[in-house]
Amino acid sequence: MPSQATQSLLILAFIFYNVNTFHTKAMKINKILPDENEFTKILTSVNPKPQALYYIGTLPAKRQPTITIVGTRKPTRYGQEVTRKLAYELAKRGVVVVSGLALGVDGIAHRAALEARGNTLAVLANGLSKITPHSHRQLGIDILASGGAILSEYEPDVPPMQHRFLERNRIVSGLGDGVLITEAAARSGTLSTAARALEQGKEVFVVPGNITSPLSAGCNQLLRQGATPVTRVEDILEVIMPSEIENQLKIPLGDNEYQAKIIELLSSGIRDGEELQRAGQLDTSTFSSELTMLEINGVVRALGANQWTLR
Repeated sequence: MPSQATQSLLILAFIFYNVNTFHTKAMKINKILPDENEFTKILTSVNPKPQALYYIGTLPAKRQPTITIVGTRKPTRYGQEVTRKLAYELAKRGVVVVSGLALGVDGIAHRAALEARGNTLAVLANGLSKITPHSHRQLGIDILASGGAILSEYEPDVPPMQHRFLERNRIVSGLGDGVLITEAAARSGTLSTAARALEQGKEVFVVPGNITSPLSAGCNQLLRQGATPVTRVEDILEVIMPSEIENQLKIPLGDNEYQAKIIELLSSGIRDGEELQRAGQLDTSTFSSELTMLEINGVVRALGANQWTLR
């Protein structure tokens, strides 16, 4: 039986080995052509097309519904809230979240996707020998640990420079089926990503902002120019993932004939509990228990004052 000191050393050695094994695998820089992967093949239509892609982590094996989320580096509390909410809900529905790992909206979107246990990819404006910005290095590591990836078109040791951020934007927008802008000023670099998206024929989704807030001026400007306004996650899903909406609109059948009858009556427009019970010809006990089960299962929800509706 090893001594306690020996056991401690063995445990430390095991942890050290596994941590370093993870970093070695996760931080290995791979090189592919855009058309060598089903997910990145969409970049072959980007102008100019990237000559190569470098990545660390794991790229999706096939094309999935994908949204690019970008915005200001200094979001207001409102911008933080809507970015977190929309990124989380989209990732929860299986949408891949793409952003640029920058401070502000980018970082919030990545983190929310991770919290939803979704997939998120980051595109850098420099080579992958260094994750930038340095303050988001841990976020980058978390993305890799969750099964995501960090990408760049630049060779590993290429440093970040201003013009490379603008070049990078075409890849950030190009990977998405659409671009969501949650908060941006009138002269924000985010607007260049929106312009790239429009050039690529992508839908530009914009969260409306306070008309007195400078950090919403860019968003409101895009809305005046015809961008799609977003006030709920379904506004995006209807365009990039219509099958999800169709499935939600299908009327549930219920677990038995009583539940099926209640659902049928609710779908016909009846809302009042007493009217539902009479129309369904159900006794009080049966109606109450079956309605409760429907509520527990998330099929119906109470509106108050004994009024009910389908979720």
